[in-house]
Amino acid sequence: MSAEALARLATDRVDHRFKGLPPDAEGLTVGELAAQRRDLFTGGFTTPVLALSAERLTHNLELMETYAARHGLAFAPHGKTSMAPQLFQRQLEHGAWGITLAVPHQVRVAREFGIQRVFLANELVDAAALRHIAADLAADPGYRFICYVDSVRGVELMDAALRGTPRPVDVVVELAAGEGARTGVRTEEECAAVADAVAATPTLRLVGVAGYEGEVPRADSERVHAWLRRLVALAVDLDRAGRFKDAGEIVVSAGGSAWFDAVADVFAGIPGLSLPVLKLLRSGAYVSHDDGHYRRLTPFTRVPEEGALHPAFRLWTQIVSRPSPGQAFANAGKRDAAYDLDLPLAQVVRDAGSGEIRDAAGIEVTALSDQHAWLRTAPEAELEVGDWVGLGLSHPCTSFDKWQLIPLVEADGTVVDYIRTFF
Repeated sequence: MSAEALARLATDRVDHRFKGLPPDAEGLTVGELAAQRRDLFTGGFTTPVLALSAERLTHNLELMETYAARHGLAFAPHGKTSMAPQLFQRQLEHGAWGITLAVPHQVRVAREFGIQRVFLANELVDAAALRHIAADLAADPGYRFICYVDSVRGVELMDAALRGTPRPVDVVVELAAGEGARTGVRTEEECAAVADAVAATPTLRLVGVAGYEGEVPRADSERVHAWLRRLVALAVDLDRAGRFKDAGEIVVSAGGSAWFDAVADVFAGIPGLSLPVLKLLRSGAYVSHDDGHYRRLTPFTRVPEEGALHPAFRLWTQIVSRPSPGQAFANAGKRDAAYDLDLPLAQVVRDAGSGEIRDAAGIEVTALSDQHAWLRTAPEAELEVGDWVGLGLSHPCTSFDKWQLIPLVEADGTVVDYIRTFF
């Protein structure tokens, strides 16, 4: 990655663009504010404010690095989760092969910060974006870019946009996870037709197969394993047909955040092919994990001997109304907290007077308005106007995107850095 581009993030000025930061930090650079090592609770931060645990982030990075190495997997974590170049850098430092992305804008962000290997988990038919990527490939011989193809029509559009470019764009055939699933080619016969279409163009080079097992209908271990075996069999069949002869290596890629144990199981059995195989895992939510959706679905619940991810986000909000013994309102809502999969969970309360932190016993988030959390409070709940409530969040992909600058906080409350996102 580009150390210079990352360093520029610290020179940005703190101002009204960044919610939750101390008002008296206005005009400081992000680096200057970080150097002050302010306390999240007493250093002037305003609520709501999202905090990312420094210790838990490091734990998650190290755990997935170890997991991928143990199972012989290359790792291209999905960057759309965080869109945070500082976290991309940490992921690369912890063994990532490259970064997975979803749309052209995300590729531009990654390239601005010097990412040299990009896996685009989508068919790309936008002519302007293709020409930009082709120019980037031509200018940088060390840049590796791979994207999906899932239709003959898509291949034709890509070829038309790329005519005259000096380097072919590497592509992998996307196998759909099943009938009625999201994107991807539905049958092996259609996959062969797409591969034939790629072979007929001078602008594309077929280098492998890929897909997303998280879309398998009525997913369970048996169905996911069966689909992954189909994906491997597709790679074997295309290899036997000579479709990868110019590839250099054969890419076989899958892996969201719910079934990477199945990916490890099946990919361990990939037979010898005509070229070396890059077994590429793409899980992304692990970096912060969560307190809801992925906490329930993570494969580490099925293979506890491999370790455990730790939820690294906590959204701090403040009680602004206590209209009755059974109800309270906090000043964080849909603009601040992910809510597409689960509502936030009340975890702890910080007493406004003493600063003591205690469990949020008897407190439940029942709804979110744009800027309010609706709390149901049981008789045992100790809660007053002014108290801070720490909320656990579900689904990191829709948590990161609500915050442009996220405090990175040590266990004692010290803010040691700020994570910039680009959505």
